[in-house]
Amino acid sequence: MIVKTRNLVKRYGDLLALDNVNLNIGEGEIVGLLGPNGAGKSTLISCITSIVGCDSGEIEIFEKSMSQKAYDIKSQIGIVPQDLSFYPNMSAYGNVKFFASLYGFKGKKLENQVKRALEFVGLWDRRKERPKKYSGGMKRRLNIACAIAHNPKLIIMDEPTVGIDPQSRKHILDSIKTLNKEGATIIYTSHYMEEVETICNYVHVMDKGRVIASGTKKELKEMVSDEKTLELELEEIAFNVVDEVKKITGVKEAFVDNNRLLVVLHGSNIDEIITVVKKCNGTIVSVNMKKCTLEDVFFALTGRTLRD
Repeated sequence: MIVKTRNLVKRYGDLLALDNVNLNIGEGEIVGLLGPNGAGKSTLISCITSIVGCDSGEIEIFEKSMSQKAYDIKSQIGIVPQDLSFYPNMSAYGNVKFFASLYGFKGKKLENQVKRALEFVGLWDRRKERPKKYSGGMKRRLNIACAIAHNPKLIIMDEPTVGIDPQSRKHILDSIKTLNKEGATIIYTSHYMEEVETICNYVHVMDKGRVIASGTKKELKEMVSDEKTLELELEEIAFNVVDEVKKITGVKEAFVDNNRLLVVLHGSNIDEIITVVKKCNGTIVSVNMKKCTLEDVFFALTGRTLRD
């Protein structure tokens, strides 16, 4: 195992941020770490990388015990933080060179590492510019270049595509797949479920400081395979429609997303749902039975959407 945690506990005062977290991440995986805000994802990453200490439990990385002084382990880890982590008034080349030099690269080898990282993220032609002039997507790509210039075996990416354009998002996702093909194991957190669906081959779902489900995308979907998600597009959403639909036998959950009413249900009581919606003066534009997605799994497990 590349990463293994056993009974990891972390408290911040009265808040139990991590509640006996057990995690196994195998070599060569792209692992999605999912959870609503406050689920404990960032705390778990901080503990794994020893940015903060845990109160109890064990962490092994590359089959060695992790600690704040385990520099041999840290030298093989690359971290792409959610917040941009570079010097805005230093050129892109200077930024990547600085971070790569922290891992002992010098001379021609250092120059090669910098060039490789900037070419990889598509910024070599803009290397002389200061990143404060970059677009949001370019800044995110520079963030990645700084994190991978030392060829880490384990790369941790915390919301690397926040607030960027679709083209840059695609570039980053394609880059992640390439890094994985080149041998890197990747831990990936995101608020965009479609990203996890696209690139991850294994997923851990967290809620309230605990890992509540783990498996391949197929395995997780099979956990709720007896459930369906009915999507009703409405011209107008009545204030009481969610409460009324939840009273129907077989309905596990219902929530509104813009002009859509999404209903997680067992069985085939669709006609009754439509009748109730109409009684609530809802004008139905379209009805669609959705195929089970990771979003459905997440909602079924936590009762919340990922962005809650």
